[in-house]
Amino acid sequence: MTDTPVSVAGQLLEKDIKKLARAARTSTVGPTALYYAGVTAPMISAGMALMSKNAFGALGFSPYWQLLLSAIFAALAGIVWYLIFMRWSYRHKAGRGNELQSETQITVEDEIVTLKRGPLEVRVQRSALQKVIDKRGYTIVQFDGVDPWIIPDRWFEKNKAALKAFQMQLRGK
Repeated sequence: MTDTPVSVAGQLLEKDIKKLARAARTSTVGPTALYYAGVTAPMISAGMALMSKNAFGALGFSPYWQLLLSAIFAALAGIVWYLIFMRWSYRHKAGRGNELQSETQITVEDEIVTLKRGPLEVRVQRSALQKVIDKRGYTIVQFDGVDPWIIPDRWFEKNKAALKAFQMQLRGK
């Protein structure tokens, strides 16, 4: 390790945030999707089936037609809910807060890794660092208890030696 802190700074772009989101996800189905698809959709379908069965029964339909039509209505309610949910879950814009507006600076010291962006400063003990993942065009830094950070290679202005030195410093080598 060295006593001299190593630092890099640059502007995050929307594509960087999308890469970070894809790299940070452990599954394609998140908790919100599980809730809407696994809890709400069956309840909506079951409720629609029960309501339509009772309505068709009150109108004097035979049990065969009550069952058939209520099943069709339940299926349609499930399909409509799916289409509505898919629209609700679509993300229009990547980034939150000042991720895309402020310059981000990441500094590696002996025991601390620091991220500064606008008025925000996050200091993480090196012992919380779990992984440094090199990808083509960017580096992902994963911590225990902190969201992962992305460091685009373009922040090093095509200086491969500086990029490798920064990655080695992150790894503590």
